[in-house]
Amino acid sequence: MSILGNRVLRREDPKFLTTGGTYVDDLPLEGAVHIVYVRSPMAHARIHSIDSTEALRSPGVVAVFTAAEVDLPPMPPGAPFANPAMVRPWLADGVVRFVGDLVAAVVAETREQAMDAAELVLVDYEPFPVVIDPEAAAGSDILVHEAAGTNVVLRMPEDLVSVGMVPPEAATEPPEMFAGCEVVVRQRIVNQRVAPCPLEVRAAASRWDDGHLTQWTTTQAPHGVKASLAQIFGLADDQVRAVAPDVGGGFGAKIGAYPEELFVAWIARKIGRPARWVETRSESMLSLGHGRAQVQLAELGGTRDGRLLAYKLSVIQDAGAYPAFGAFLPLMTRTMLTGVYDIERVYFADTSVATNTNPTVAYRGAGRPEATAAIERMVDIFAAEIGMDPAEVRRKNLVGRDRFPFTTPTGTTYDVGDYEAALDRVLEAAGYSELRAEQQRRREAGEAKQLGIGLSTYVEITNGIPGSEFGSVEVLADGRARVRTGTSPHGQGHVTSWSQLVADQLGIAIEDVEVIHGDTDLVPRGVGTFGSKSLQSGGVAVFQAAEQVVDKARKLAAELLEANPNDIELDKQSGRFQVAGTPSASKTWAELARASGDGGLSAEVDFAASGATFPFGAHLVVAEVDTETGGVTLKRIVAVDDAGRLVNPLIAEGQIHGGLAQGVAQALMEEMCYDEQGNPITANLADYEFVSAAELPSFETYSMETPTPINPLGAKGIGESGTIGSTPAVQNAVCDALRHLGVRHVDMPTSPLRVWKAIEQAKGKS
Repeated sequence: MSILGNRVLRREDPKFLTTGGTYVDDLPLEGAVHIVYVRSPMAHARIHSIDSTEALRSPGVVAVFTAAEVDLPPMPPGAPFANPAMVRPWLADGVVRFVGDLVAAVVAETREQAMDAAELVLVDYEPFPVVIDPEAAAGSDILVHEAAGTNVVLRMPEDLVSVGMVPPEAATEPPEMFAGCEVVVRQRIVNQRVAPCPLEVRAAASRWDDGHLTQWTTTQAPHGVKASLAQIFGLADDQVRAVAPDVGGGFGAKIGAYPEELFVAWIARKIGRPARWVETRSESMLSLGHGRAQVQLAELGGTRDGRLLAYKLSVIQDAGAYPAFGAFLPLMTRTMLTGVYDIERVYFADTSVATNTNPTVAYRGAGRPEATAAIERMVDIFAAEIGMDPAEVRRKNLVGRDRFPFTTPTGTTYDVGDYEAALDRVLEAAGYSELRAEQQRRREAGEAKQLGIGLSTYVEITNGIPGSEFGSVEVLADGRARVRTGTSPHGQGHVTSWSQLVADQLGIAIEDVEVIHGDTDLVPRGVGTFGSKSLQSGGVAVFQAAEQVVDKARKLAAELLEANPNDIELDKQSGRFQVAGTPSASKTWAELARASGDGGLSAEVDFAASGATFPFGAHLVVAEVDTETGGVTLKRIVAVDDAGRLVNPLIAEGQIHGGLAQGVAQALMEEMCYDEQGNPITANLADYEFVSAAELPSFETYSMETPTPINPLGAKGIGESGTIGSTPAVQNAVCDALRHLGVRHVDMPTSPLRVWKAIEQAKGKS
């Protein structure tokens, strides 16, 4: 009997719940010095001088480095098509461009000594004007990078057309875009800047041994870190080892390597000693890459009977001071532009701009939540305009289950789906008619606490970046199995899921499967963990490697038992290979492993899927809004999610729970704010609101399983679905509660102050 699809408890958890994980900061590193960075307190300024005299005299200080000592070229922009003049120096070379920009590195025997000495580094700044507003940045005379001559990082679709990623006709808006539309609604929507806030902040440690570099770092992609270090220092592949021990969360922000982490290796080589760096929570809020930060101008047109005909979305993406991958993420917004809807005419445009703020990077969903938030909000606005129930507008425009594979107007081909079934299921589970009746009762009674019902019917893309992932399986002499995977888990439960896959194929106990990851000396290659790709790439690689090991074992057993390989069967209950009809003639895994010789019973697979997969679902949120205070209380969250075949429903449910919480947090409270001078005003967890169990109801989750034909497991991604579906559902619920009061839209986060202001403005008050 297969164990795939069983709710197997996570093998990882006992360690984390008892002794705890082993993180970069926990690792012993004999003789290591500690690094503290001096950071700019100004968003934009010229550095006239840096005086480190007193810092160098401070107890325990080994060295102080500024840009003058750095012999590395600046880092190029981290986004495709980005303006090449927008480079990032390792330490500020004359100009700082955001609060938190690196100015100097203080190296001392202890972290406390380095912190004390960093306070003694005197920097003479000449303040410059700042540009914080992304909508003003493109045309501003204030340039973040003078050498670039503009704040425009890149444009879409122009830059996509130039390299053949999209056809030339996509470069201009169709002249008859909204022809035949009886109703056209328009809305400016802000998908606000958020801080990832992983529980483990960034950390790195470096050691050189006879020209060989070992780097320990908290990352989602250790092989990517290895490649970066090899390129920076001109090292061969076998001269660099990157190790990711336990990693305490990433959410996309830890995919790439940051200058603070990579520079640790430069310092270690420069002073001839191991070196380590761990950021503070305040530093993490300032300079760990932020997410989202899109301003959207949306237009949706259709007929009065609810048919959607045309959709236009113009995006301004805030890239921050040094363009990173966040500048390019509007590509994913374009990819998922129309969501689950069959809309014939669409147009997308993006201008990514530099501002005097922290750079933006991938954050849970990475461009796809922004697309869903826009279209789902606009469908509700359109439904309100024509006086139709938002559920019915959705139903009328969903892509039918008989139309897959379905190609959207932006050229995205969805694999398989049943969007109407997901919508029907969430409406039935929530008791939609009864909720609407209660809402109407409260409105007629004029109660202070009004009810809002928010829907989101979503589809997203997972494993959307072409490429393969590595997996290997080896059976040891004692009959246990060893798995090596190029994925790099940081909470996803890969050890459990990969063990299930191998145990199911080999017929051995889950406890007898060892999973190795996160060490580039032990795992020869790999991509990492992001984009909800791991199971459908790395998991499939492990699954196929296990199949190959079984095939090798069957042939070896036939040889040893002097039988035809076709007559050898694996009894998964006992884990023995036996001759069909003669169970007494058998061999165990341990016996076969010992007899296998130097080659061993092992197999390696690099699996590349034939395409992306497209999880989908429907979320419904019931919110109670106090019209006197603006306070929002979530009463229910009902989520229906389809991620194809589920290897472990318990792990999938955990991913959905985390995603729902993160989506709610953005919709209700999270926002990284800067004042007019570019000073962060939500730079700690006292000012930056962080979701807790107190703000969340018990989740009501339901699974659908529509297997994808894209991979042998039929699996899709699940890690980002909860976030993508929940955020617009919460926002729609808040807006729905206020619609009868004349409130059309409330931007996220829908905080009490923002909600209260919207109500007062609708009343005509100041």
